[in-house]
Amino acid sequence: MFINPDQLRRYTVGVLVDNEPGVLSRVSGLFSRRGFNIESLAVGPTQDREVSRITIVVLGDDAHIEQLVQQLYKLICVQKVQVMQSRNAVERQLLLVKVKAGVAEREGLMRLVDIFKAKVLDVTKSSMILQITGDNDKVAAILSLLEDYGITELVRTGVVALERGDDVMNSDIFD
Repeated sequence: MFINPDQLRRYTVGVLVDNEPGVLSRVSGLFSRRGFNIESLAVGPTQDREVSRITIVVLGDDAHIEQLVQQLYKLICVQKVQVMQSRNAVERQLLLVKVKAGVAEREGLMRLVDIFKAKVLDVTKSSMILQITGDNDKVAAILSLLEDYGITELVRTGVVALERGDDVMNSDIFD
């Protein structure tokens, strides 16, 4: 599959699936078979324990995303697919980061914690573990600033997202 790099856009795709073994593998396998690199992946149960929601962020163009949606609906385990528009969606991710933090660095780190509304989860003589939640831009901004202190470990979740307004992705499933 050839995608013109000038036409690449970031797409957030929500997929409601049966909550059963192997579903994530089938869905993510479809993306890889179509030549998509998954930028972010998050999965978890919904308010109905028999249904899980997978949120996938990929780069692509309109035509390929439309084809991908059609292919997703061919999987028996898929109940509903929604391509979210970033301006109409609330997206968040969680970041845990361990930063070098001697006595001299702590004051500056605490200012960053306040500015970014982060949380300090652990402090030792030589490091701090911070928790940051926010959209992709916020997470990227604080990571850029924390690099000056020395990031020793980092883990982040995939993006989770819901579309704004009254429309409910799963309304026809739970009515």
